[in-house]
Amino acid sequence: MANISRKNETLVPLHGYGNRPQLIPQFDQKKAGVNSDAIMTNYKSEKNEVPVTLANGSTVPLVAPPNKGEEELGEYIPFEHRKLDHPTSDLDTLIHLLKGSLGSGILAMPLAFANAGLGFGLFATCAVGFICTYCVHILVRSAHTLCKRTRVPSLGYAEVGEAAFLAGPEGLQKWSRFAKAMINLFLVIDLLGCCCVYIVFVSKNVKQVVDYHSESDLDLRWYMAALLPLLIPLNLIRNLKYLSPFSMVANILVASGMGITFYYIFSDLPSVSTRPTIVSVEKWPMFFGTAIFALEGIGVVMPLENNMKTPTHFIGCPGVLNTGMFFVVSLYASVGFFGFLKYGYETEGSITLNLPQHEILAQCVKIMIAVAIFLTYSLQFYVPMEIIWKNLKQHFGARKTLSEYSIRTVIVIGTVCIAIAIPNLGGFISLVGAVCLSTLGLIFPAVIDLVTFYEEPGLGRFNWRLWKNTFLIVFGLIGFLTGTYVSIIEIANGA
Repeated sequence: MANISRKNETLVPLHGYGNRPQLIPQFDQKKAGVNSDAIMTNYKSEKNEVPVTLANGSTVPLVAPPNKGEEELGEYIPFEHRKLDHPTSDLDTLIHLLKGSLGSGILAMPLAFANAGLGFGLFATCAVGFICTYCVHILVRSAHTLCKRTRVPSLGYAEVGEAAFLAGPEGLQKWSRFAKAMINLFLVIDLLGCCCVYIVFVSKNVKQVVDYHSESDLDLRWYMAALLPLLIPLNLIRNLKYLSPFSMVANILVASGMGITFYYIFSDLPSVSTRPTIVSVEKWPMFFGTAIFALEGIGVVMPLENNMKTPTHFIGCPGVLNTGMFFVVSLYASVGFFGFLKYGYETEGSITLNLPQHEILAQCVKIMIAVAIFLTYSLQFYVPMEIIWKNLKQHFGARKTLSEYSIRTVIVIGTVCIAIAIPNLGGFISLVGAVCLSTLGLIFPAVIDLVTFYEEPGLGRFNWRLWKNTFLIVFGLIGFLTGTYVSIIEIANGA
């Protein structure tokens, strides 16, 4: 891309990076990200008023280097150029990180331990948590480096991937838009997959309570279909501000439900010797898929870091990320360990399904958690819908609002249909974790780190950066392939 030239246009290399052009995304403060609407158009840099042109159809434009006066100011510090109306403190960011990481996956951790054993499950959960945390570290570190090189205040996850390839080796620059598209694709699949999991989760919990009181055994799929008239109007809400009250109610219900669930778990715990320390290796992929589904919260990382008052504290030592993930991994390991210890191989895809069906308190927990997850669906749906609509809206004319409502309705119906087709909660959770989160949480961060630092500062002594990232990529691919295969077999057998 450095050799691209057009009539009356010149790309000037970035000072200090050889022939690599300086890349600056057009930052939109209102949208808190790169403005991708201005593809293949000219605009003027706010700093030096130099007209520039986008190359290769990328959403990241090429601009001329800063003038002499700006160079004398020294290294570009992206954090000093962030204009945030309400920046978050370290404590606020920690709370948001915990909220974003502690989802419905925690209720599936006992099932994960059933596919690993008490001892190995404890060790493997800590190991997966450590690897996931490290991958977040290298993603954020790459984002900071790319922000300095491109002289832009902040970048989202997909923009980090695009900028990494654009600023990387010349042979990879043409793949920049593909990298961004792939990250967005897996984000959409992941989040919509979670929406499908939520539908199965809600339906199973409601079915247990209704079946007990009505003494019936209505097929689970009817409960899923019954959710559709309620889901459609809720997900026609386009403003995130109006979804905030639902989030508050959901948090209260989840906290109360989990407290009561712990009461049941710790009542009359059997001896540790009654459960296996480790199980057969063919069950491990199911553990991997479920554990990474529960632990992986990389989708919330970049928005949280971009909105911090002191971003350098996010990946510091101990840092917000390390502190938050320590609590997350500890809590998930505890729920998995004691949940499997309590219920053994009778553990369901959600620990709430193991609570006594005849007790009113347990029934209240199931309804509370079901309502909370139902309300969370709209929040989970918001991000993939934003990505989809952003890429489709230019194809519609004056009836954009009607078109968006139609697309929202179709996607909601699609998630319900997928859930009806795959009602196996445990297998579905493992499949989403294996397919999407192994790529988003392990493979993509490793690739971005390798491409970002491939030329500057290089691969390091004995090519340690190459070997380290190769391990992460191979680990992610093994989890992806084996987890997907075993999950599909599990779903097929349970159909």
